[in-house]
Amino acid sequence: QVQLVESGGGLVQAGGSLRLSCAASGSIFSINSLGWYRQAPGKQRELVAAITRGGITNYADSVKGRFTISRDNAKNTVYLQMNSLKPEDTAVYYCNAVPYWLAWGQGTQVTVSS
Repeated sequence: QVQLVESGGGLVQAGGSLRLSCAASGSIFSINSLGWYRQAPGKQRELVAAITRGGITNYADSVKGRFTISRDNAKNTVYLQMNSLKPEDTAVYYCNAVPYWLAWGQGTQVTVSS
């Protein structure tokens, strides 16, 4: 089964940017929809962005206009460019299929200070 490794998180001030990467151990070409999820302390995991194999994207209202998801099937990698970050974006970010069915990776922590 494909394994996922997220990276790129960190501590950033409000208004800043980060680019997350999700590297898969196998081919992602056959997975039609991939997404980025996040889980803040005390909250349920939520889907924030998704992209189909054909490049169609969808975003949660809370991140629309600020986040951009992309995928490179040749590199088996999914990206999340996050701009204009807000303290409420603080969470552990994960990638997975949409709907999720792969084993969860360890995630990458994003902390936005005010």
